[in-house]
Amino acid sequence: MRSWFQAWRTRFQLASNDLLRDATYRRLWSSILISSLGGQVTMLALPLTAAVLLQATPTQMGLLTSMEIIPFVLFSLPAGVWLDRVRKLPVYVAGETVLAFAVASVPLAWALGWLTMTWMYAVGFFIGTVYTIAGSAAQIVLTQVVPRERLVEAHAKNALASSGAEVAGPGVAGALIRVVGAPLALLVDAVLLLASALILRGIVVDEQRDNHRAAAFWASLKEGLRFVASQRLLLALAACVGAWQMCHHAAIVVQILFATRTLGLSEQAVGLSYVALGAGTVLASLVGDRISRRIGPGPCLVLGIAVCGSGWLLVANVPAGPWGVAAFSLMLSLFGVGAVLIFINFLALRQAVTPEPLLGRMTSTMRWLILIPAGPGALLGGWLGEHMGLRAALVFAGSAALVLAALAWRLPVIRGVRSLPKPVTVQATEALAEGTT
Repeated sequence: MRSWFQAWRTRFQLASNDLLRDATYRRLWSSILISSLGGQVTMLALPLTAAVLLQATPTQMGLLTSMEIIPFVLFSLPAGVWLDRVRKLPVYVAGETVLAFAVASVPLAWALGWLTMTWMYAVGFFIGTVYTIAGSAAQIVLTQVVPRERLVEAHAKNALASSGAEVAGPGVAGALIRVVGAPLALLVDAVLLLASALILRGIVVDEQRDNHRAAAFWASLKEGLRFVASQRLLLALAACVGAWQMCHHAAIVVQILFATRTLGLSEQAVGLSYVALGAGTVLASLVGDRISRRIGPGPCLVLGIAVCGSGWLLVANVPAGPWGVAAFSLMLSLFGVGAVLIFINFLALRQAVTPEPLLGRMTSTMRWLILIPAGPGALLGGWLGEHMGLRAALVFAGSAALVLAALAWRLPVIRGVRSLPKPVTVQATEALAEGTT
């Protein structure tokens, strides 16, 4: 018995160089896990509150999604300049805290009889604003904790933390929503966000800040834009992932409506279906780093786009009934696989090529670029769902994603990336800065 236990322990023991052996990264990873658990509740409870409790139309669901995207377009660029001048970890912690209060406002408004779609739009806008600023800070904190050559591995482990939450979270969220209702279930996310903030407060990081040009705000902003514009890889990544975001948001605004109205699933059944999303992300998180190392970060990203498109197109063409429910779950699983393959490589590539003093502006500029198409995508998906049927939005998303994957593969700057690039030299960065004056 003892020998069996020792063999089992050895098999599951972390390797000596595993990132999770680092105490600082382990705290960051734990925070991501806890926050992701709460995020699973909000991912289901927020749209279900709109779709079921407030009887939102597909167009209103598109507007709700768009309200979470608008802050990225409005605030990303100035936020990037500001982030390069301040410590990122306190911004990250503050974001988790205020997000908890924003989420908790929905059940409060419901209890007081104030809850309307206008309130939901306001909450969506506030959540998007927090993600715009604190989300960028969170991505930069990772580069301060993990060596750049291990960024794909770190993003894969972060995705694994999110994936674990996605396996357990939807089922628990669905049951919780069934028992207490979608609005009250959001209180669970608020509590978990506060717990995440407490864990983050104990992290110590060493960072460089761009303090020597603190007064030249617009010059700094233009420097960040010039840097992104000067890097063919960053521009190609922004174009590919931005177009994918348009497809993704066209699909996501009708997914809950498709599940509840076309397939006739209950709130709890929707939650159980979303377990498949978690299973897909777990699988991709476990093997994504190895796939990226084998075929290269660029081809791996293109593969992720094609996998997502295949899932959306599949569910759009399967009739309602048991096969439709199975196809819906498979679509969620394929999306989980594809999204992880896209983002562990996208995030690692853009961070690897960027010198630390420009990380804030690069991150915000790239998030701004890739989310500009998301708003029109959400509105288009809502319009197609309302005027041509929910399946039409999914057909558009799937077909467009497969065309995008084919076009992305034809780009040498994407197809040819077989390993993470080195950061741009300090001399090149200074030349860009001189060009802004």
